[in-house]
Amino acid sequence: MLGGGISGLAAAHRLVELDPGCDVRLFDAGSRLGGVVSTVHEDGFQVEQSADNFITTIPWGLNLCERLGLTDQLIQTNPAHRQTYVIRKGKLHKLPDGFMMMAPTRMWPLAVTPVLSPLGKLRAAMEYFIPPDRDEADESMASFVCRRLGRETFDRLVEPLVGAVYAADMTKLSVNATLPRFRDMEREHGSLIRAMRKNMKAMSKGKKSKTKGESGARYSMFVTLRDGLCCMIDGMADRLPKGAVQLNSPVERIERRGDQWAVTAKGMADAEVFDRLIVATPSGTSARLLEPIDAELGKDLGSIRHSGTAIVSLGYDRDKVGHSLDGMGAVVPKIENSPILAVSFSSQKYTHRAPDGKVLLRVFVGGANNEKMAEMPDEELLPLVTKHLEGLLKTRGEPCFRNIAHWPGTMPQYHVGHKGLVARIFSHVEKIDGIELAGNAFNGVGLPDCIHGGEMAAQRALGKTD
Repeated sequence: MLGGGISGLAAAHRLVELDPGCDVRLFDAGSRLGGVVSTVHEDGFQVEQSADNFITTIPWGLNLCERLGLTDQLIQTNPAHRQTYVIRKGKLHKLPDGFMMMAPTRMWPLAVTPVLSPLGKLRAAMEYFIPPDRDEADESMASFVCRRLGRETFDRLVEPLVGAVYAADMTKLSVNATLPRFRDMEREHGSLIRAMRKNMKAMSKGKKSKTKGESGARYSMFVTLRDGLCCMIDGMADRLPKGAVQLNSPVERIERRGDQWAVTAKGMADAEVFDRLIVATPSGTSARLLEPIDAELGKDLGSIRHSGTAIVSLGYDRDKVGHSLDGMGAVVPKIENSPILAVSFSSQKYTHRAPDGKVLLRVFVGGANNEKMAEMPDEELLPLVTKHLEGLLKTRGEPCFRNIAHWPGTMPQYHVGHKGLVARIFSHVEKIDGIELAGNAFNGVGLPDCIHGGEMAAQRALGKTD
């Protein structure tokens, strides 16, 4: 096993689950398992340093928690604050109720929102009458949304919502690889608005719509672990055989020896030999390791670009924050020319994350459009962020708690054509006996997707594909 992020760890854990006698080795370049998944408990605050929850509409995160005995720790987002803010001209405005990522479920909130101009609202409403493009070719997120809903809706609503999730340049981000259901809506119903209205009617038959009063992400469908997502990492690690994990051991090369694979990691006097390898390193590292084995595979893996972010987590006394914080957070459109991508009201989202009388905010900077900020020195980044919070949230004075996590080059960019690229990559891998791939660079960046990718790689390695 190469790579001890959540994908690699999920693969190693699944190998042991399916075959307890399996002799597993996990090599990781870092000093701890989990990759970007990391929880800090300090001064009464609980800080998730990357992802802070996961969606439940796909089962793989929930299934893993059940198998690890963590279901009693699962908690939903705070139902009192399931709405999002968006910045316009430096001020926070509530995202129209029922606006889900790139389409409205309700028209009246869109009609009265101050986020869009009258012309912007009219153009968005015209989406109902715009003929669908039934071409199967991939398309950028910017092209798709501007074509359906108009430029202003893209700039003011969709770009900040989707861009914050993927830390992406929306002119390059693939619709088919990220949010294909919206292309399906266009093809099947002719209009996103028409599709949403039909969906809402189906949902509301006999009961009140679950999305009323929600905006942005589908917050009711997300959960976290009360003691932190680190419990998922620790739970898997604890089930691996003693001595299976080799930390601070970046793999330098892999090579074929007969019908086996030899792995050489830093500091090893001799290579270790294995029957099967699961490569779950970042795609750039995977490209370097696999290029000598298959040049085209290495080239394709190396073509996947990455962006990065820094997450500045700040604690304040509640009376030092002038804003009501009656939501999950705020997103910032690119056209605002702000250094901030988004700010999460972390302790409003999950109330256990800050001590009584205090609040925890997580501020995201960087992304594909401002990559240098992911590596900006803390002494420059902190005052920049706190100054902008003073304007946005009316914070006063210095924060009582600080934590900064830098994640440069960790977010794969699913550019137009990504699904075809991934299919080509895996077709190459299928021709190499004894190697499997996993990781967030292929079929999803969320925790459940990474878990599923790792577990499927393990099952393929064992010949158990059911």
